[in-house]
Amino acid sequence: MSRLLIVILASLSMLGALSIDAYLPALLAIASEFSATDAAVQQSLTAYVLAFAVMTLFYGTLSDSFGRRPVILVSLVFYLLSSIGAAMATSLEMLIVFRLLQGFSAGGGTVVARAIVGDLFSGAEAHRAMSYINVVFGLAPAIAPILGGWLQAAFGWRSIFLFIALFTLVLIVACALFLAESLPKEKRAAFLPGVILANYWKVGSRWGFILRATSTALAFSGIMIYIAAAPAFVIGILRLSVTDFGWLFLPLIGGMMLGSFAAGKLSQRVKPRAIISASFVIMLLSTAANLAYCAWFPVKIPGAVLPLLIYAFGAAMGTPVMSMITLEMFPKVRGLAASFQTFVFMILFAVVSGICVPLLYGSPFKFAVGMALGTVLSLICWLLSASSRRPAIRR
Repeated sequence: MSRLLIVILASLSMLGALSIDAYLPALLAIASEFSATDAAVQQSLTAYVLAFAVMTLFYGTLSDSFGRRPVILVSLVFYLLSSIGAAMATSLEMLIVFRLLQGFSAGGGTVVARAIVGDLFSGAEAHRAMSYINVVFGLAPAIAPILGGWLQAAFGWRSIFLFIALFTLVLIVACALFLAESLPKEKRAAFLPGVILANYWKVGSRWGFILRATSTALAFSGIMIYIAAAPAFVIGILRLSVTDFGWLFLPLIGGMMLGSFAAGKLSQRVKPRAIISASFVIMLLSTAANLAYCAWFPVKIPGAVLPLLIYAFGAAMGTPVMSMITLEMFPKVRGLAASFQTFVFMILFAVVSGICVPLLYGSPFKFAVGMALGTVLSLICWLLSASSRRPAIRR
């Protein structure tokens, strides 16, 4: 298993998250510069997530027909240009437009990277590869908000988008030089609109697939809540500064990296079902601890983030296995299935950031309730996702 390949695929996967995590410390400054409300600026995040979600439905299918490498390179070029445009925005409306364009182009790497893992690996090896990708992937969200806070404090919020553009340029060069095509022409699906629509329907109407994809997304809902509400939680509840986002993100991402690493080690000797069961036990215990702490104690560091570290560990330990099991339901159109899976994840993130998070502002106990509710719903969806007969997929 090539370490360089893992790093490239992880970098592609984390590109979409980078535009969220590095951007969060700048929300208050953007609101001040454009004389906008916090809720209005929050919609720039929601617009990005919604655009990301919509386009993920198409990248997998395009890569199934035209190959993984061309789709990745084209999407990266558009992402680079939209990042530069966001840095040059002169109004909130213009910023939202470029954030939409960022969202439209960011999903290419995230979706196609999963499909490449399915092309090159299978079974336990695929689970292990996905886990190691998640370990590397975790570095960016851990560093990004801290770096974003420093850039914001030193050079202003526009420097964050310039940094993202530079990172994208480096990734374009790396993919052009070192990322080989993983889907041979003879294995590609014909680009026939009628066939493609029929396959979309068969994947989207498979109840077991949708339940598993939803369960995998909901397992991360607790992390989504605290990421989307990071300014309100770090500055408003914990009373920290714009350069202190590491107190939230380092435990979250540290737990995710440890959980992903554990999943990679366990995949070779422990059955997937046992890994998933242990994951849910850890998440449920950590949510119970978070509820108890927020109900009975003053919310401050480190007690406020320790349950989040444990929760992130449990979620990251189980979701690589859950994700690959879900994709294996449609091996002939793995890119399309990866598109649907990512679409479900991003739609949930859009709902969490645009609707749920504003309802939780000001109360750490409400945040804890939101995390617990997402975990319980994730468990219910996974238990309901009984295996069903695989529908035929046309090529």
